[in-house]
Amino acid sequence: MLIGIEIGGTKLQVALGNEQGSIHHLERGSVQKNWQSREILNWVTETAKKLTHKAEQEGQKIKGIGIGFGGPVDSIQGKVLVSHQITGWQDFPLKQWFEDIFSVPTVLANDANSAGWAEFICGRGKGTRNFFYMNIGSGIGGALIINGELHNGQGLGAGEIGHTYIPDWTRGTQGAYDKLENICSGWSIEKRLQKEHYVPKSSSLWIKTNGNSNLLNGVLLGQCAEQGDAFACEELDRIAQSIGLAIANVITLFHPERIALGGGVSLMGNVLLNRIRAVVDQCVFAPFRNQYEIAPCELGEQVVLVGALLLAGKLTN
Repeated sequence: MLIGIEIGGTKLQVALGNEQGSIHHLERGSVQKNWQSREILNWVTETAKKLTHKAEQEGQKIKGIGIGFGGPVDSIQGKVLVSHQITGWQDFPLKQWFEDIFSVPTVLANDANSAGWAEFICGRGKGTRNFFYMNIGSGIGGALIINGELHNGQGLGAGEIGHTYIPDWTRGTQGAYDKLENICSGWSIEKRLQKEHYVPKSSSLWIKTNGNSNLLNGVLLGQCAEQGDAFACEELDRIAQSIGLAIANVITLFHPERIALGGGVSLMGNVLLNRIRAVVDQCVFAPFRNQYEIAPCELGEQVVLVGALLLAGKLTN
């Protein structure tokens, strides 16, 4: 048996499973207000001990641990480089921490790489050799599979599509640009919608929330766009233009057979995906047109855990 761990900015998950990515038992937690790395480590470690004990009671032995971490990591040295959300993680030797406690081989990956590998093996990437995974959630991440292998650059990751730069239409300044994540992540969309005077009072978004800007979010934006609200459609067109431009660049550079989109923002469905598809078709390198597929992910909330188990299994075989 293996232990799979997801450490996010808000979500914590620990699973007992096997090297095929099947989860036998799952424990969920959440990062509490004012928690730092130490509190998260304590929760994850104690939960992993609990599942190790459960495995032993069933006559099983833990042979490896896989971790998907929500932030930049050095996967070769097994260190967390930094967390953009939680303090205390900088240059932390997370791999060594778990190997010292549990005495089994441990692998550390960025959460997007873990999720991308899971989708490639068990989800939307099945049957491909070149595959790109993109998560559009509270942040934006990516994972690149080339010729059947997870591409990890020099060990610090790769495929960081959320940190590529695009024209910034939110400033209204000609020539402005910013990171894709700062414009199209779930948090960025919500922050923009809740800005004073951003959503017009004539929009159904405003009417549905009775003018309470704290209720404005991406889910409502997608719903109102589906119903034909002019402001929501225009906002979604701009978001799709930005995401589609970034994906078109990925296809032009690496030409994956399939691109899978996950994360909360992607759950808007075809009201967003069809807009993205149209932009990509317009912007991609012409010979590559119609030679790729853009589709929603399959594995849902457990995708990072599945990837962590798969990577741990790969390490221990």
